[in-house]
Amino acid sequence: MKALVYEGPRTVSVHDMKAPEGQGVRLRLRYCGVCGTDIGIYSGSHPRAQAPLVLGHEFIGEVIEDAAGFTAGQRVTAFPLLSCGSCHPCRTGSPHVCASLRLLGIDQDGGMAEEMIVQPELLVPVPDHVSDQLAALIEPVAVCLRVADRAGVTMGDTCVVTGAGPIGLITALMLRHAGAGRILVSDIAPGRLKLARDLGFETVNVSSESLADAVASATGGDGADVLVECSGAAPVALEMTRLVRTGGTLCLASLYKAPVPVPLLDMSFKELRLIGSRVYTREEFRRAVDLVARLEEPLLRLVTQVVPLSGAGDVFDLVTDPTSDAVKVLVDCQA
Repeated sequence: MKALVYEGPRTVSVHDMKAPEGQGVRLRLRYCGVCGTDIGIYSGSHPRAQAPLVLGHEFIGEVIEDAAGFTAGQRVTAFPLLSCGSCHPCRTGSPHVCASLRLLGIDQDGGMAEEMIVQPELLVPVPDHVSDQLAALIEPVAVCLRVADRAGVTMGDTCVVTGAGPIGLITALMLRHAGAGRILVSDIAPGRLKLARDLGFETVNVSSESLADAVASATGGDGADVLVECSGAAPVALEMTRLVRTGGTLCLASLYKAPVPVPLLDMSFKELRLIGSRVYTREEFRRAVDLVARLEEPLLRLVTQVVPLSGAGDVFDLVTDPTSDAVKVLVDCQA
């Protein structure tokens, strides 16, 4: 079978490999999304991923042969979190933030392949009315649903989303679904900002406009009720406390791999809430399966490119090209 294999920093290639063996449910993969985590692995900055590794944890596949209560031809996705079951978070009902959390496609081979074997307890059936490409978005939708839940958005809130990549745009969709009124999305990429506008959001190009001025104008000088940080850019962390009102909420969706300056005096003087968010619970993953069908039209607009697995060796050149308008890229695992 073919698989996209991480071989070391900035090196991936399509390998012809022996089909996987072992206990579990054998899947024929259909699509797998390229995630920001995959980019981190490709760059060599991920602290756990070790080469050689088959990438990918946002996938949809079909069961090849009856096994463990699943039937041949049944479409499934996977809840890709691997928790230890014994640490404090696992013992107290939060296994999604397990002290030694591992993931498919990071700590063991993932779904950018023609086939894989997945343990049955991780598999989640995909309803017939959810298309294959839409099903490949269930995992990132679960990530952003968790963000919206953590941010505690209430009806009519004015929100700011910094970063118009896939997570930023899906987060904006989740905030709107949760009842947010006015949503401003910032970025520096014109193509991504255009897509945000097409999805009905106000946009700010921070390479030529002041986000602080835009937020002040939108809120009569008060500041946003909620800001969700999805850019991972240090200058945003330095500015974000200025952008929310007194008593407002900052939610970190991006994962900073190194310390960055944050004006902590604002946290105290404005009595702000700073909330972290990491992956999702099983219940949020289940809700994401339902949500993708309800938000099918805007979600599928985020899929800007589909590349065949056979030609996926260059996929990271596409997704890391600053001149590219790529947003969500899927790998067609059978092409």
